[in-house]
Amino acid sequence: MARSTELVRGTLDLLVLKTLELGPRHGISVAERIRQITSGTFDVKPGSLFPALHRLEQNGDIRGAWTQSGEGRRVKAYQLTAQGRRQLAAEQREWQRVVGAMARVLES
Repeated sequence: MARSTELVRGTLDLLVLKTLELGPRHGISVAERIRQITSGTFDVKPGSLFPALHRLEQNGDIRGAWTQSGEGRRVKAYQLTAQGRRQLAAEQREWQRVVGAMARVLES
C-alpha cells in the first residue's frame, strides 16, 4: 500500500465532490472511497472530512439526508446537487490548469 500523503490545500473539496459524483454516500464511506481510489495515498481523517462535508452542504454543493446504514446505524448520506456538479467541473478545470503548470515547471 502507498504511504499516506497530506492533501494539497483545496483538494479535499474536489475529492469529496468527485466521490459523490458516483452516487450518494455517508461520510465514512466517502473517506473509504478516497483511500481506495488513491491506493491509500490520501487517508482523510474525520477531523478534516466532516468539516468539509458541512461546508459543502452549507454552500449548497451537496445535500445530506439521514438514513440507516446496512448495519442499522443512523447515518447522514450526502449527494451532489446541480450546483455541486457545476462546482466540481470548475474545480476539475482549475486543478488541470495547476497540474499542467507544475508539469511545465518540472520539465524545464
